[in-house]
Amino acid sequence: MHNKIYTPELAYAIGLLTTDGNLSPDNRHITLTSSDKQLLKTFKKCLSLNNKISRNPKGGFSKKQSYKIQFGDISLYKWLIKIGLSQNKTFHLKKITIPDLYFRDFLRGHLDGDGSIVTYEDKYNVFKSPKYVYKRLYTHFISSSPPHIKWIAQKLSSILAIKGDLSCDRRIGYNGREKCLWRLRFAKNDSLKLLSWLYYKPDLPCLKRKRKIAERFINLKNR
Repeated sequence: MHNKIYTPELAYAIGLLTTDGNLSPDNRHITLTSSDKQLLKTFKKCLSLNNKISRNPKGGFSKKQSYKIQFGDISLYKWLIKIGLSQNKTFHLKKITIPDLYFRDFLRGHLDGDGSIVTYEDKYNVFKSPKYVYKRLYTHFISSSPPHIKWIAQKLSSILAIKGDLSCDRRIGYNGREKCLWRLRFAKNDSLKLLSWLYYKPDLPCLKRKRKIAERFINLKNR
C-alpha cells in the first residue's frame, strides 16, 4: 500500500508517530492520538488516509478532549519497525532512520507531537529601567528515552551547530512510580536558527498554531 519513498510529508508523519503514535500488538494497526484535530487532519493528508477521526474517552491526567485516527497497513507497519519504531517505544526509542535531507521534516513532526515553543516577556529587571523588558524564546523537545533525545541533540549539533540544554523532569507516572521526562531546550538565538530551518517554506505540513508563534520571531529576525 505504501511505497515508502521519502517525502517531506512522510518524514513529518513519522515524526508525529514517533511522539504520539502507537503500533498495535496485532502487527497491523497504527494509531495517532492528539488533542488537536488540525494535526490529525494534516497527518491524514500526509499519508493519503480516508479513515475517520474519532473521539477518545476522557481519562488520565489530561482534561483536554483528545482524538485519534487508526488505520491498518501491514507494509507500513513493518517498515516503521525497520526504521526504529516499536510497539513499546516510550522508553526504548533510539535513533530513527531518516535521511538528512528529510530530518527537519521529521523533527517538525516531533516538535508538533510532544515539543513546544515557549515565549514570554521577561520583566525581571524592569525596576532598573522600563527598557529592560526582553522577549524570551525557547524550543523544547521531549522524550522518555535518553538515547533518543541524545540522538536528536547530536543530529542538531552536527547539522546546525546548535547546542541545547538537556535536563530531566521527574514526574509520577500512571503506575505511581517516578519517571524521568527528558527535555532538550534551545534558547533564543539557537531557537531562531532552528525554527527558521524547520519552517523553510510556506506550504509545509505542520501544526499551524505553533508555526504562528515561530514566525513572529522569525519575521522580527529578518527585518
